[in-house]
Amino acid sequence: MTTRYTHMRPRPEVNTSVAAPLDVKLMHMAASLMFVGLVVGAMVVGLWALVQLPAFALRGITVLGDVEHNNEVTLRANVVTKFTGNFFTADLGRVRSAFEGVPWVRLASVQREFPNRLRVTLQEHKPVAYWGSDGESRMVNSYGEVFEANAGELDDDKLPRLSGPDSQSQQVLAMYLALEPVFKELTLALESLALTDRGSWRAKLAHGAVVELGRGSVDDVMTRVQRVSKTLAQVTNKLGRKVTAMESADLRHENGYAIRVRGVSTQDVPAKH
Repeated sequence: MTTRYTHMRPRPEVNTSVAAPLDVKLMHMAASLMFVGLVVGAMVVGLWALVQLPAFALRGITVLGDVEHNNEVTLRANVVTKFTGNFFTADLGRVRSAFEGVPWVRLASVQREFPNRLRVTLQEHKPVAYWGSDGESRMVNSYGEVFEANAGELDDDKLPRLSGPDSQSQQVLAMYLALEPVFKELTLALESLALTDRGSWRAKLAHGAVVELGRGSVDDVMTRVQRVSKTLAQVTNKLGRKVTAMESADLRHENGYAIRVRGVSTQDVPAKH
């Protein structure tokens, strides 16, 4: 008996799936996007409703730091009405600007205090001199910045007066701080210092003497002033006068300086090397 084996080739698989039309795909994508949009919109509405709850309405502002020249009444009058919103929506930049617009306030730092308060830390100006011509109430702080405030609130009204272009207030303060101790060693008080329109420095002493310091940087001017400090007492002693008898001095000479002493004609003093 003969057995016959027949080799059968496997039939190739036939892909019976049919690609969905493009318009159907677009419809599915649009439906998905609409669903996501509805979910996001519902979340936004819910979040907005949450942040608008009365529990988050601002109940107060805690003020810390320098408050020597401001109190609760002045701060409320100058600040609270200038911003709106609650704990979440209040614009901290606007709040900071409102506080920094109050007289005497130099810088303000604002933070939120959950759930319904703001905390503000203030830094006030520390006045070291008056600024501008006589009669002006503007002042210069310890950073050399010009600011406006009520000079009648000063604890010490015997401040020196500085003047010059507003943009150079820091340089003027630096020059004053360098000169003041040198004049003090001569028992002379530096009452005012001016940077003129021509870029020259002019000092006025408490007893009325005017000192022309010339142009230049702090180092340039200090070189000329040190020249005077080493010889002024000797010169006035020889003339039988005290240093406070000096009516004026001109330091703009290359090899010395000229002084006018009360009751004595102008004296030219050569530089010592």
